Amino acid sequence: MDSMSTESQQAEAAAEPRFEVTTSRLFTSWLAESGASLALSTYQSGKLILLGSNRDTDRLSIFERTLERPMGIAVSGNRMAVGGLYQVTSFVDAVVPDGPRVEGGWDAVYVPQTASFTGDLDLHDMAYDAEGRLVCVNTLFSCLSTTSETHSFRPLWKPPFIDRLAAEDRCHLNGLAMKDGRPAYVTAVAATNIADGWRDHRRGGGVVLDVASGAAVCTGLSMPHSPRWYRDSLYVLNSGAGEFGRVNRDSGRFEPMAFCPGYLRGLAFIGGHAIVGLSEPRENRTFAGLPLQERLEAEKATPRCGLCVIDLATGDVVHWLRISGVVSELYDVAVLPKARPSVIGFRSAEIRRVISIES
Repeated sequence: MDSMSTESQQAEAAAEPRFEVTTSRLFTSWLAESGASLALSTYQSGKLILLGSNRDTDRLSIFERTLERPMGIAVSGNRMAVGGLYQVTSFVDAVVPDGPRVEGGWDAVYVPQTASFTGDLDLHDMAYDAEGRLVCVNTLFSCLSTTSETHSFRPLWKPPFIDRLAAEDRCHLNGLAMKDGRPAYVTAVAATNIADGWRDHRRGGGVVLDVASGAAVCTGLSMPHSPRWYRDSLYVLNSGAGEFGRVNRDSGRFEPMAFCPGYLRGLAFIGGHAIVGLSEPRENRTFAGLPLQERLEAEKATPRCGLCVIDLATGDVVHWLRISGVVSELYDVAVLPKARPSVIGFRSAEIRRVISIES
């Protein structure tokens, strides 16, 4: 009986989906030297993953929690918000500077503090504005919105070609770039005003829009994502072509800086480096027929899930991290100000025991 039980346990363990992380030789030391860490969301696997560095072992620190369909991540100071299937959850780092050492050696412990129940709005990118308000890309209703204490959301802005708010995902608005604490640029897969109309323009209908004017500052992209304003430049991921680059605001052209072997979503910066998230293309109509597939075949490359760290001066991929197994897609990448963070989940007893008092 014991032998049968052991064999059964071994079979169950072998059947469990694996989660494996490999990195380039200097990825961990580069991250450690920055003093920061990275938060990754994967709605495909329902995980929030925190990557940091363990000074005691000089190894990569990996911490993950299960959330329902996590996508956009917003970070401001000691706050982190994560958009999910039907709610936005705000976390606060409970570790006091120069306070006692936390059990486990974590230098940040993000505790869930508030939740706003939105319904399934298919929220994508999120960011805090200068007043601390959370700005969300409300993809289902093709607009920017914020949370509400009395409703599912409060609309803030919509593209000029969208004639009214409707739960139709007309243009697949997905990305948000903040500038000086205000929404500055957004990305959409196509400038269409009919239900699900963007799917017919995935190859070259992508646009970057200026929020203030509503005008297109860049067109002809393939499923663009993750616009970011950094060091006086507008960067964006031309996801359907696997390209990271910047928008030339004088010519309105996209200037590729690096090719990464995957479907790109999630963009953050540390110093002179961009951190780009890669996903393995899905075997369905959404990703089929994109320039990315042709480029992968031409380069004899296999699509991967993980991160590429790109030198902004040269466009070289100087570090990388690869994820295999149960996680095959990433959505967002955000930089956290601590080196080795953790987060309190909803399914363990910790959430009952962590209590703080506001002074």
